[in-house]
Amino acid sequence: MSDPVSSTSYPNLQRTVFGLPAIDNHAHPILKEAHRDAFPFEGLVSEAQGTALTDDSIHTVANLRATKELSKLYGLDENTTWEQLKEHRKTIPYPQLIERCFQPSKLQCLLLDDGLSGVDELAEPYTAHDPFSTSPTKRIVRIEVVAEREADRGARHSHKNPNFTGDSQGLMQTVLTPHLGTDTLDVAPILSQFHDSLYYALEDEARHADVVAFKSVICYRTGLDITTFISQASLKFSILEIFKTYQAGGKIRLCYKALNDMVVQVALEVAASHNIPVQFHTGLGDSDLTLLLSSPARMQAIIKAYPGTKFVLLHSSYPYTREAGYLTSVYPNVFLDFGELRTCAYMIPESQVFPMVSQRGQEAILRQIFELCPTNKVMWSSDGHWWPESFYLGSLQARRVLFKVTKEMIDDGDITEDQAIVIVKKLLFENANNLYRLGLTSDFE
Repeated sequence: MSDPVSSTSYPNLQRTVFGLPAIDNHAHPILKEAHRDAFPFEGLVSEAQGTALTDDSIHTVANLRATKELSKLYGLDENTTWEQLKEHRKTIPYPQLIERCFQPSKLQCLLLDDGLSGVDELAEPYTAHDPFSTSPTKRIVRIEVVAEREADRGARHSHKNPNFTGDSQGLMQTVLTPHLGTDTLDVAPILSQFHDSLYYALEDEARHADVVAFKSVICYRTGLDITTFISQASLKFSILEIFKTYQAGGKIRLCYKALNDMVVQVALEVAASHNIPVQFHTGLGDSDLTLLLSSPARMQAIIKAYPGTKFVLLHSSYPYTREAGYLTSVYPNVFLDFGELRTCAYMIPESQVFPMVSQRGQEAILRQIFELCPTNKVMWSSDGHWWPESFYLGSLQARRVLFKVTKEMIDDGDITEDQAIVIVKKLLFENANNLYRLGLTSDFE
């Protein structure tokens, strides 16, 4: 990646920031070639839908910035319009487009969450991303997807637990149907079956050589105030409501606090036993999210209750970055991702792409992180997906902001250039390499 900062000061820092191959500790798959135009390209920069997306988002600063950066990437004139850019993009063969985006992004390893809606049909499998980085791609397992799958198809792991009796007809149907409309339901055995089914399914995932982390989107579903005590009455209500959805032919979705909290607790237990981290969406998101429940400060009780589990707070927890910084500084099992804040991808909830805050806003966020966070506990991610350009823009923007902020700290006398270089290597490579136990060696000198 060429250095986009017009400065000749601190050349060693510049070389490191813009040349070091990075570990992208949180991203999503790109679209298959056949589906490269499945969504409006404006979804790269806006969470809007309909004409608000296609007609209005092109007038945002985020879109203007993306147009400028992508025009350079495509080799177009600086006065290229968004519509001209899109037309030119259609003429670029997809393999060439992918190479043009990933080659300058300098990514050594991708850690992909492939639990987004639509991934199976529209996107490449995680293994297909291996050519885009210098080390094989690893996988992040979304726990709510596993839980919904187990609730829908029933317990299928009886061979691993002799005390567990499940069948393949569906836990909800076989256990709950005889009790619907009555007061005879004993929730305890149902919960035990679901708990065991989920536990063994997550165990299977954690044992896979390519799985390096779990991820939870409970922030979207019921919020981050995850309780350490769950009442049986609340769990019974949750299961009955889910069954009503199942019986009506609807898709099972975990949206009841008691059950969501239980799923997270099971995942935290399994993750600790396999020494893998659990990533949590924190901070801003699309309109499905309740912002007041997205502060990581609400996780303090669950963090304390599971000291053996490593928690990764995604997206800088913006606008609660300082709260995240505090948690990272006082709890040894908390880590912070500074993937530069994304807006939600078109029609796909619980996902992010290009930065939605201004560059100066991103600089302010990184400064807040450095106020309190130990630099050995902060990691970078592109949070890219669908479009190869999201990885390029995420990498470019993060490196630019990282250089500017570390340069300022040198100028202010807080650190030396050598210390800044050490920090950059930690944030872009070493911290993720250690936390996810990737065992990678950087070839950057």
